[in-house]
Amino acid sequence: MSKTKRVRISNERLNSYGTRVLTTGMDVEQYNRNPVLLYMHERGQVIGYVKDLKVEGDEVTGELMFDEATELSQRCKKQWEFGSLKMVSVGIDILELSEDPKHLVQGQTSPTISKSKLFEVSLVDIGANDDAIVLQKDGQRIELGKDAARVLPLLHINNNKNQKPNQMDQEKLALELGLPKDADESAINEKLAKLKAEGAEAETLRQERDTLRAARIETLVNSAIAEKKIGEDKKQQFLDLGKKIGADELKQTFDAMSPQVKLSNIVTGGGAPAGGHAEYKKLSDVPSDELAKLREDNPAQYKKLYKAEYGIECEI
Repeated sequence: MSKTKRVRISNERLNSYGTRVLTTGMDVEQYNRNPVLLYMHERGQVIGYVKDLKVEGDEVTGELMFDEATELSQRCKKQWEFGSLKMVSVGIDILELSEDPKHLVQGQTSPTISKSKLFEVSLVDIGANDDAIVLQKDGQRIELGKDAARVLPLLHINNNKNQKPNQMDQEKLALELGLPKDADESAINEKLAKLKAEGAEAETLRQERDTLRAARIETLVNSAIAEKKIGEDKKQQFLDLGKKIGADELKQTFDAMSPQVKLSNIVTGGGAPAGGHAEYKKLSDVPSDELAKLREDNPAQYKKLYKAEYGIECEI
């Protein structure tokens, strides 16, 4: 058995999106009650838990424990032990942002997250990509690569009217915005306002697209229920599947399915409908809640399936 490795979950270093998360301001009390370990920040993709979470100095560390209850957890554990998966990432709620100079470091472009609440830890494939750090603010999920400019604004160029901005920082900001390096503060602010407006428009379009996509998925699932391809109790499962694979692939999945066949149609001689499932081949194929009915209503069929399962005659 491999030895458990302690891993750094978070620290106060500047990340690739220009912000920092203060360890001293991170509330881990609630997380310790439910130290869930996810895969790639996806709800429902639980692969284990974090053991012995510690906050020491400017670091949060812990030991990853894989439950191996799913194929995903088993695979992640093997890749973690092998070393092909070796990064973790936090999911936090933003409670407070700060532009206090004591919380800023060289090269920082967005306010420091001075107070936060840890709600999940994930095993991730590539650190510092769009999904490597997940934040929430006011209950809304933020993926930094997409939403950072809107939710985590750039630091104010001049926090003090009596203090002039650093010329080098202003030139760097201008170049990052695609402006000449000698652009003045007015031009920079105008460009920032334009980017902010474009970001808001893009967010509106994304929300509209997501709404239409969700509506189509729900229509497909409802149709599958009406056609007896899935039961009503499976509705949420297929809604979630549609969100992962998309409406087109979900439709192909339903197109390949046949209406469900009730056991009563088989034992009473009704047979399967055209294009339906074949009869049960062995006893273990029969749902457990229908075994008693099969044994009572059609003992000959029960004996046949029993012999196919165990290779001996059934005496009932």
